[in-house]
Amino acid sequence: MNYTSIILIIAMVAIFYFLLIRPENKKKKQQQEMRDNLAVGDTITTIGGIIGNIVYVSDDFIVIETSEDRVRIRFAKWAVSTVGKAAENPEK
Repeated sequence: MNYTSIILIIAMVAIFYFLLIRPENKKKKQQQEMRDNLAVGDTITTIGGIIGNIVYVSDDFIVIETSEDRVRIRFAKWAVSTVGKAAENPEK
């Protein structure tokens, strides 16, 4: 038997795991933790680019106000991209 080819395949799988799979799992875990810690008053940006302040939090969704007109929109928690001020409001 040729052990070199088996060792090479195992090495390639290990490299693939440490360069692609592990960082992606770590990123998903951080995003889920961020979404689990959402609170009323946080400023968020959705994956669609909508920025607003959270006014209600549930297990599966959030409600945000997007402007001074008190427009409220309901989103699933998985749609939250970032917490914090993502961009300055150009209207002010």
